[in-house]
Amino acid sequence: MPIDPAAVGTEYGPFERTWESKDTLLYALGVGCGTDELQFTTENSIDIDQQVLPTFATVAAGGAGGGLSSIGDINPAMLVHGEQAIELHSALPVEGTVSTSGKVAHIWDKGSGAVVVAESLTTDKRTGDKLFSSRTTIFIRGEGGFGGDRGPSGPRNVPPDRAPDHVVSYETTPEQALLYRLSGDRNPLHSDPKFAAMGGFDKPILHGLCTYGFTGRALLHSLCGSDPARFRGMEARFSKPTWPGDTLTIRMWVDGNEAIFTTQTQRDDTVIEQGLFTFDG
Repeated sequence: MPIDPAAVGTEYGPFERTWESKDTLLYALGVGCGTDELQFTTENSIDIDQQVLPTFATVAAGGAGGGLSSIGDINPAMLVHGEQAIELHSALPVEGTVSTSGKVAHIWDKGSGAVVVAESLTTDKRTGDKLFSSRTTIFIRGEGGFGGDRGPSGPRNVPPDRAPDHVVSYETTPEQALLYRLSGDRNPLHSDPKFAAMGGFDKPILHGLCTYGFTGRALLHSLCGSDPARFRGMEARFSKPTWPGDTLTIRMWVDGNEAIFTTQTQRDDTVIEQGLFTFDG
């Protein structure tokens, strides 16, 4: 069944997700944290309390992606992550149970494909307090041409014409996607060479949200003094694929409590663009 534009407004959830300390540790390792970030990679270091990377919010919602089931029978090999935005309402707990509800906010016809936007809110199951909001944009190749609205276009969050205020580079490993997938996204596009070839890729690509997590680490350490409580919001567009083993360079242009950012590979490919980060000073 082709994509169904009438699915706009469809609500989904609530979905529940429970995580433990080891889940947030595994996520931190999946986005490159190491021995110099023990607050995110260990739970029993002397004089160090375990904390949670704010970008764990992108996987903490659990079944929030269930909203995609209402838009039609989609071939996962043709699906790529287009954009991701999160807004943190409080620091994430090391362990807990959350409830996520959302809706299909938009379906746009881009001709060569369809863009689906889902918005959700995640709350603490025990207290009912808001933890984070999320906006996920998916591009589905080959599903356009149904005569719908093209939606917004044109660049936003464009870097100013000056040198960046901060530049951070991280190396990913050839096994990065195999480690990151253990946090929940088992799409074989990121692990199976034959499946990746079906999607038109020479080899499995790195999860967009893994690149997003690496980028979030750079923003957290450079602009928040490594304090997750100061991390407020992050939005970005995934512009090109990243491969395991790539070096990621994050550039930041700061204006008050906001920063525009980009992420590039060693090939000078911009893989994350139109990034906007908000933080507490």
